[in-house]
Amino acid sequence: MQDNILPLIGRTAPLFEKDISVNEKFLSEIVKTSRFLVIGGAGTIGSAICRELFERNPKVLHVVDISENNMVELVRDIRSSVGYGDGEFATFALDCGSDIFHAFINEQKKRIGGYDYVFNTSALKHVRSEKDQFTLMRMIDTNIFNTDSTMIMAKNCGAKKYFCVSTDKAANPVNMMGASKRIMEFFLNRRSVEMPVSTARFANVAFSDGSLLYGFNRRLDKNQPLSAPNDVRRYFVTPKEAGQLCVMSCLLGENRDVFFPKLDHDLNLVTFSSIAEKYLRNLGYEPVQCATEDEARKRVNELKAKHQYPVYFFKSDTTGEKDFEEFYTDREILVMDKFESLGIIKNPVDFDETKLKKFTDTIASLKTKGEWSRGELIDLFNYMIPNFNHKETGKFLDGRM
Repeated sequence: MQDNILPLIGRTAPLFEKDISVNEKFLSEIVKTSRFLVIGGAGTIGSAICRELFERNPKVLHVVDISENNMVELVRDIRSSVGYGDGEFATFALDCGSDIFHAFINEQKKRIGGYDYVFNTSALKHVRSEKDQFTLMRMIDTNIFNTDSTMIMAKNCGAKKYFCVSTDKAANPVNMMGASKRIMEFFLNRRSVEMPVSTARFANVAFSDGSLLYGFNRRLDKNQPLSAPNDVRRYFVTPKEAGQLCVMSCLLGENRDVFFPKLDHDLNLVTFSSIAEKYLRNLGYEPVQCATEDEARKRVNELKAKHQYPVYFFKSDTTGEKDFEEFYTDREILVMDKFESLGIIKNPVDFDETKLKKFTDTIASLKTKGEWSRGELIDLFNYMIPNFNHKETGKFLDGRM
């Protein structure tokens, strides 16, 4: 699968092979003697982490995810590829923000002595999730407060390290999703004085669940045209690379480290439209650009008969879309020579307790009141991130094909 994806995202070789090879003995020794919990473990990134761990024969690997269906697929995938290990492998269809999850953690603390390492990959990851105040509040709960509560839980069950996924969109954020992850990093920084934590700022994970590239597969399956912006450039990693990045950050990173892939601004930033064209040509179709969405919808059968396929490319004009991505800001301390293909942001202890308390209290107050506006939440984010350059256009991705 990885070999098929690489040409589409403008690369010829996997990114982290050398770093994995150099550190393999150390990684394998830790994994086979340790107990792991992966929260959000049935999503694309979580599943990739589980595979990386399972291939190294962990002592215990427990996976929690709210999606029962994705969990079933994770088990089938591992059993059909890697097979069976010597340790304990179990999955639990639970919401990590629920009382049931806390009961589960208490039981595992008594039964197996807790966990050595906790990975949290649960998130609302879509920029479009800021379109309404209710989904936006759920994003705050999931990306910020569930992270804080599961880190407290990790500490209480004796974990040596807590890892949580961040995003490249947290660097100079222009949307609420990226800003929520930046605020999450503030909360992690506060907890880092109590237990070690590391994270990773990601590139886009190619063909991850719900992503635009994942949507290309679904559009073809449903005999529908492809649609993509032609002016938005993104970095991409494969699902396997995503899993490797997380495992290395958790097991090799120091407290408060933020890992990110070393990808070249000139070579590795690619547009969604260029990927769409490569994707279709790889399947034997020549893309035909249509002037409107309606034209693209109407011409699918006509063009497919000629080994062509309709595409609709457009200039991005929706809220929160950044023209390009970046992994760090000019205010952050970087270490670029420790790994071949990984950079590290070195964070000191630096958090504003007054702001964190006000954020927590304000959200609690809004929930108690039972009503809030999108504007109130944006104002609160601006308070937390003074240089937050929220890109508001009044248009959202749900208004596009």
